[in-house]
Amino acid sequence: MLVGDPITTCLSPSVYDMICKLGFEVRGNCDFNNIVTENGEVCWKTITDCVSCAGSDQSLDHQASVRLLGPVCEAVHFHFLSLTKGQFEIQYIPWFQWTSFPELFPEIFDALGSLPSPAISLSLMKLTSCLERALGDMNVLKVFIGSPCGLNLRNVLWHGFASPQEIPPKYCSMMLLLTAGLGQLLKSYLQHTEVTLEHRSFVTLKNLEDLIVFPDVTSEVLWVLERVMMKSTFILKIMLPYWKFALTKFTSHRFADCTILLLSQLEAGLRRVFAAVNQCPDRLLTAESTTLYTTFDEILAKHMNDGRINQLPLFLGEPAMEFLWDFLNHQEGPRLRDRLSHGEIDLLEFPREAASQLLAFSTVLVLRCAGEEELSAFKEEAAIKGLFRLAEGYSSRCHPAFQLKKQVLSCGKSIGSWPLLPFPEDLSQEAARLEGNSEANACNSLITKILHELFHHMPEDHLAFRDLVGLPTEKWPQLLAELCNIHIPTLFCPRGVLEVLVVLRSISAQCQRVSSQVTTSLQLRHRQWVERRLRSRQRQNYVRMLNSIRLLSRVLYLTLLLIALELVSIHVIQRKGTQEHQQYLKFLKSILQYTENLVTYTSQEKNKWNETIGLTHTALLKIWTFNKKKQMLMHSA
Repeated sequence: MLVGDPITTCLSPSVYDMICKLGFEVRGNCDFNNIVTENGEVCWKTITDCVSCAGSDQSLDHQASVRLLGPVCEAVHFHFLSLTKGQFEIQYIPWFQWTSFPELFPEIFDALGSLPSPAISLSLMKLTSCLERALGDMNVLKVFIGSPCGLNLRNVLWHGFASPQEIPPKYCSMMLLLTAGLGQLLKSYLQHTEVTLEHRSFVTLKNLEDLIVFPDVTSEVLWVLERVMMKSTFILKIMLPYWKFALTKFTSHRFADCTILLLSQLEAGLRRVFAAVNQCPDRLLTAESTTLYTTFDEILAKHMNDGRINQLPLFLGEPAMEFLWDFLNHQEGPRLRDRLSHGEIDLLEFPREAASQLLAFSTVLVLRCAGEEELSAFKEEAAIKGLFRLAEGYSSRCHPAFQLKKQVLSCGKSIGSWPLLPFPEDLSQEAARLEGNSEANACNSLITKILHELFHHMPEDHLAFRDLVGLPTEKWPQLLAELCNIHIPTLFCPRGVLEVLVVLRSISAQCQRVSSQVTTSLQLRHRQWVERRLRSRQRQNYVRMLNSIRLLSRVLYLTLLLIALELVSIHVIQRKGTQEHQQYLKFLKSILQYTENLVTYTSQEKNKWNETIGLTHTALLKIWTFNKKKQMLMHSA
């Protein structure tokens, strides 16, 4: 699919000149004493005087600015190289305290002595993400990282366009100095305004526990990846140093560094495959200053910008696409690239599991783009065989449909725990005598009728549950689990499907709240009963609660069953006309309203247990009526 490897740069000629040549054109020494004073303060005027504007609107002239700033960057770089680490920390570390990650900067200083290397690129990526939430509208910063017309160091690195050899170390030194200078400006501002600087908390990665599908990467897997990446067409030869550095970072337990490097190189590799399978112009492979980059957003989309169907999903397969969407795009996923590139994650606390999952997946991709000889040689290795099996069987863990399944199963488990809670024997008997309530009987009758109808729409593979009406309570979680285990396509879900999922999830969430409230109330009332602290009215309310929850458990299970069956048929919504679609949503929202009212009535503030029976009867009538119209999704499946 991918031909040889003639590519020597992923930068367009103009971007290459901007980064690799313009800053070296102006010769002549720049006195560092004019850049930083004797007491260590950055002389902003020396730097800003090099920022050039042109044209009638006096807009920023990026090319001229980069030329003039070149010697300044050179002087800063040689100054930092002349310092020992101890001198650097004494003179500059106090000025980095304003950032959310001051520990980062001694590491960057260590990298400065490298020749152009992955360490310089990684340092710039981490530095720009650290600054992401604190940068002001300063022209000098626009030259380095804020505009596609300038050096644009942040984007060309994070999107995997620049090779290690193309990033001059002096720009990393300059960014280090600018960060210190910003710290000085901020200190002056805070002293003047008497304001205290407060950092926002780092975010916690969402649903990471669901995403751990591959075993932890072993030395055997690393050994295979190290050998095959030399021959895989997924990896450009100019980018190989990043991959090797990523493996080094993983084995030295620097998991955030490993992930940052992998993400940028996954984008570079996938962009190459994307261009090949879609027969796109070579332009898509390069960073341009005048055209939007081809990034993950386009690479992972269903359609291309010109409206054609993107062929990459067909080539990678649905499981691989689902993995990428889970880790990068879904709102309820970890969104690793966004979080890392915007400085929202504590790099020192970055979880090994996230890096390991990404590394395992990358190994599969790299092997898939290796030659047949390499693939056959390694694919039969036990560890690699296991990775392929898991990769080919992957399904989304962060899509709203999966999250709905989790809610349903959790709620079913919660309701299933009710009978295990302690019940006073004498009050249970008293509650049983009150079960003759006519409205409660009507509810139970409706539940029986609805269950009888639902049985006819059970998937054929699940007809083992032949008697939904007489299904023992303890069997309901098993039924829900089997229904939730049915695979539902989730890649590129249409808006109509997502709209229905939002309402179904809201219903499920309210059911969970009811169950939690019932559990809490049962435990509290039983404790009060044992301690003889229930007054007469509270005792009567306790009896009404015990009487109501028998019905509530059945109706909540019924609601969860409806949700599970509708989820199995969720894509049928695309076949409904506009009016029918709206009627269906109106029905679901009426069920949502019922569950919201249940939450209110079963709260410890309200304790309206008798009233829940009337609410339930009304809701069951709506379900029965809508069911008879055959307008549910399961009816059309």
